[in-house]
Amino acid sequence: MSTEEFEKLHEMYRSLYDEVKLTPERAQRCQGEERKRIVRDFDERVSEAEEVTHLQSQRALLIQGTESLNNASKSIERSQWIAAETDQIGTDIIEELGEQREQLDRTRDRLVHTGENLSRSRKIMRAMSRRLVTNKLLLSVIIIMELAILAGVVYLKFFRK
Repeated sequence: MSTEEFEKLHEMYRSLYDEVKLTPERAQRCQGEERKRIVRDFDERVSEAEEVTHLQSQRALLIQGTESLNNASKSIERSQWIAAETDQIGTDIIEELGEQREQLDRTRDRLVHTGENLSRSRKIMRAMSRRLVTNKLLLSVIIIMELAILAGVVYLKFFRK
């Protein structure tokens, strides 16, 4: 309610109050038609004041409802903005998780290939180790045979005469 409207309402009530104070004295002094006219005027002023009061209260309720609606609209706008921001953050997180999944898949594939390469390397190392042992045994047999032949030659040459 604006100050101007409040002053108008206050002035109306003040004049009505003044009339109410004077009405019993006037009603006692007057009789018949004059008395009825005073009471009728008084009733009209009261109904007019009630109508203005009712209109003002409806207007105040309407303004209050409009303000509540505006506040609710702003709240909904903020909620929509927050929802949009949350949606964008969620989308960014999903994209980042997708990229991380791809990295993990590539890493897993590299580990599988590395594991396969290590298995092949172990097989090669075992094969090389077997060959090494085989070569040493073969070399040892050859040396022993050469020593036996040399011993046989020395025996035949020096001891068999």
